[in-house]
Amino acid sequence: MSALKPKWFLLQVLNYTVFMIMVWYFSFSPPYRQLVDEQSVVTLAFGHAGGRISECKVLSQEELEKLAPNMRKPTDCPRERSPITIELQLDNQPAISDVFQAPGFYQDQSVDVYRNVKVASGKHMLSVWMNDDINVDGHTHRLDQSVNLKPAQRLVVSFDAMTNEFSIK
Repeated sequence: MSALKPKWFLLQVLNYTVFMIMVWYFSFSPPYRQLVDEQSVVTLAFGHAGGRISECKVLSQEELEKLAPNMRKPTDCPRERSPITIELQLDNQPAISDVFQAPGFYQDQSVDVYRNVKVASGKHMLSVWMNDDINVDGHTHRLDQSVNLKPAQRLVVSFDAMTNEFSIK
């Protein structure tokens, strides 16, 4: 058994050497480029809760009496939220078009949106529409803006729920 130890040790050194050479090689070669020349990224990223599916309903005295004593609230407010419809266009060409359903057991939580689009650098007309209320036809929020993208630039479009407006960073 003592004759096997030097061979075992040499094989271990050889294995680790081959492994480290492979790690060294793949750490810088082949070269990886996320974007080609003259390309930029537009990112749509935000979290938002859609409007409620329906308004709160004031319960009548008869309806309240039908409920158990611990369930008697003067109003009945549904928890379910509207799906969020998003569309992003660059130069009147659709780049992102998606519908996000509210997550959660009662579909009452906010939606997290994160989408990337690779585009050619240069001047573009950016349009973003969102509908966060199923009771409204068309869009409830909109942004139209001309943008000039530099090569390898990331443009982030987000939505601020406090001001109810899209912003570009």
